Amino acid sequence: MKQIRNFCIIAHIDHGKSTLADRLLQFTNTISERDMMNQVLDDMDLEREKGITIKSHAIQIDYRHSDGETYTLNLIDTPGHVDFSYEVSRALAACEGALLLVDATQGIQAQTISNLYLAIDNDLEIIPVINKIDMDGAMIEEVKDQIIELIGCKPEEILLASGRTGIGVEGILDAIVNRIPPPKGNPDAPLQALIFDSVFNSFRGIIVYYRIVNGAIKKGDKVKFVSTGQEYEADEIGILKLKMTEKPEVKCGDVGYIITGIKNAKEVKVGDTITISGNPAPEMIKGFQEVKPMVFAGIFPVNTDEFEELRDCMDKLQLNDASLTFELETSKALGFGFRCGFLGLLHMEIIQERLEREFNQTVITTVPNVSFIAYTTRKEKIIVNNPTEFPDPVKTERIEEPYIKAQIITKPEYIGNIMTLCLTKRGMLINQSYLTTTRVELVFEMPLTEIVFDFYDKLKSQTRGYASFDYHPIGYREADIVKMDILLNGDKVDALSALIHRSKGQDFGRKLCEKLKELVPRQQFQIAIQAAIGAKILARENISAMRKDVTAKCYGGDISRKRKLLEKQKEGKKRMRQIGNVEIPQEAFLAVLKLED
Repeated sequence: MKQIRNFCIIAHIDHGKSTLADRLLQFTNTISERDMMNQVLDDMDLEREKGITIKSHAIQIDYRHSDGETYTLNLIDTPGHVDFSYEVSRALAACEGALLLVDATQGIQAQTISNLYLAIDNDLEIIPVINKIDMDGAMIEEVKDQIIELIGCKPEEILLASGRTGIGVEGILDAIVNRIPPPKGNPDAPLQALIFDSVFNSFRGIIVYYRIVNGAIKKGDKVKFVSTGQEYEADEIGILKLKMTEKPEVKCGDVGYIITGIKNAKEVKVGDTITISGNPAPEMIKGFQEVKPMVFAGIFPVNTDEFEELRDCMDKLQLNDASLTFELETSKALGFGFRCGFLGLLHMEIIQERLEREFNQTVITTVPNVSFIAYTTRKEKIIVNNPTEFPDPVKTERIEEPYIKAQIITKPEYIGNIMTLCLTKRGMLINQSYLTTTRVELVFEMPLTEIVFDFYDKLKSQTRGYASFDYHPIGYREADIVKMDILLNGDKVDALSALIHRSKGQDFGRKLCEKLKELVPRQQFQIAIQAAIGAKILARENISAMRKDVTAKCYGGDISRKRKLLEKQKEGKKRMRQIGNVEIPQEAFLAVLKLED
């Protein structure tokens, strides 16, 4: 065990984690030149297209140190986006140390700080690394000062590197061996292994990734998953190189995989403990947080017959992304589907993309919203995750909405823009402090509802990309929240209902009606689109009827002939409106997300 080091790379988005991981693998010859490519650990098409890491990736490196010993380094490359911070927290639970990467051209940003605090909470050894030192705009001395101020280390402890050219990679590997402690654990104790990830393989069943805390596991052992109590035989075990490498035994302190032929996704839980059924460990491994979804949206199959297939796909996707939560839901307009909880809007977009690409599922996603708490006049507490659960306003005493603490780091010249943006989103400025002369940190408290839609995009455009943003929940507060319904010819469309603050109702309703007027196809009869809160109509748009020219065949003759034809058409239109249905295209559901101010 003295030869094992478990570490991960944490940083803000785009500070070069995956590129540095590529260089570490190249330097230690873990990957042959033929297999080498950019972002080699990011194995999803989506990750390559967007240039971001979505999943944490584990890989084992063998490194021959200058003292002549060969060390086994287990590296986990983590995502940088705030929506995937649960991936980061799981990776940290399987490590003893972390490389904290800071971009020399951008300095410390919001997600750097939040990931650092996650690492400190897990008592990890932090190795600060300044990356991209070969860039023209590198501010090495300034960034050094920022790091020293943030974590209180000595200047000589900060490593300089460039993920693109490979400068400083050997120094990083030496620091990992010298500074990060080897894993603690008792090789002779009963097996205790922490599950930190899993993936579904259509040929082998579910492959579980774990980190052994105590004991060891051998091929053919009968193992038990503690939280479900199920027992299985270890058909294959091994370690994670670029591809899975089979081994007869995985020892204490190591990171590995196990295949037991499990087919049912519900039998594997991230954060569970694996032990040997003949000699079980006395307790589960502690310290795994439950995920708290921030944004809720409905996911429905386009064809209602495909519901069962979608359920299977959701189960398989949840294996690979433990931060996705879902439960059954029915909608009048869309039939059977799922109410899903996501960590943010990017997370929701990625899940929708993955369902379409990996499982060929075309789905309709409803308007995302957050969960509110309603207190009725009978002192009952109701958690409202979607507009259909919203209680009758007459019986409601008060409604509370979730608040977050937002931390924004930017340049001083953009303070005015950010203040204006946050105050229009009902935010309150709590603190403003200068980290250096050119970097200022603003802390706001604001409702989560306001940042769910387009806050991040607006922040980027208001600051020309020079702002970084991070948030965490701080509880619920009372608010004047109302339910806004959309009516088509007097019928409510429950999939388009939204819960919003009363002050925004009029504006939001008007924009939504205008947008729907563009998207809902014209019919043979007039369609009225209305936005209403209770019985009060806030906005209305009409889609005029397509009109066939029934008088075209009349040339000359008496006017009464034309009038007779028009009256007949009028009767037909009236009857059609009574029984006619309006079909709403998929774009209309998505339009709500893209309403511009």
